[in-house]
Amino acid sequence: MPYAVPRSRYQVCAGREIHFMEWGDPQAEVVVAWHGLARTGRDMDPVAAHLARRWRVICPDTIGRGLSQWSPQPQREYCLAFYVQLAVSLLDHLQIGTCRWLGTSMGGAIGLRAAAGPLRGRIERLVLNDIGPDIAEAAVTRIRTYAGSPPAFDTVGELERYFRTVYEPYGWLSEEQWRLLTESSTRRLPDGRVTPHYDPAMVQQFIHHPDDYRQWEAWDALELPVLVLRGERSDLLLPEVADEMRQRGPRAVVATVPGCGHAPALNVPEQIGLVERFLAG
Repeated sequence: MPYAVPRSRYQVCAGREIHFMEWGDPQAEVVVAWHGLARTGRDMDPVAAHLARRWRVICPDTIGRGLSQWSPQPQREYCLAFYVQLAVSLLDHLQIGTCRWLGTSMGGAIGLRAAAGPLRGRIERLVLNDIGPDIAEAAVTRIRTYAGSPPAFDTVGELERYFRTVYEPYGWLSEEQWRLLTESSTRRLPDGRVTPHYDPAMVQQFIHHPDDYRQWEAWDALELPVLVLRGERSDLLLPEVADEMRQRGPRAVVATVPGCGHAPALNVPEQIGLVERFLAG
């Protein structure tokens, strides 16, 4: 199939080098697929490979994650406002006028803010994977606990076992998908041990930008179709928040994803089908 193999690309955006994977026909309409807080764009491989049959899919590594540059100014740049700057810059450099946006957790929060702000009218449809305009403090504490002090292991096998524990809420992943998740988010330390592939300073977002994920004002300003996927066991997107998202702002369609917490991995046909049908309108 043409364009079945993704391309690894780099682009300087807002003064920082950003890595992204590009799938599909470069002339096709665009889907931006943005990962969660402590993850990388490679998490989107399963859904991107499927969507690439119809769309050009762009899967960035956020600054401080994966192969993107780490911020030399973490207090200022690890926040939604700067991530939105990166998104705008990336779309402009790639000469992408309009797009559809699929965002898991933090990636959804970036899309929400961008669609209500500088990318208003350019983001035409928005999928929020287990994220809303308000998130549960208990879940933030849980995520900060493991993400702020990433462990180091002697072997990649030990790191994979760690990932299988902390990302158990993702739901079912095949053996190959767990291996991809591990190998695409592993870096080796100077002492030879391995650790997750992100800058631990990125959790400073919760210290220096404590209100970043309170976005009801932006939510109420949205004027586009929105699909919300909520893991049935999610401790981050609470049921009452999802219900309110149905009633105000763009009045989202909310779908509960069985067998998952925060956040569905978007790696099985049922989940991918929900996304594909909505993006296709």
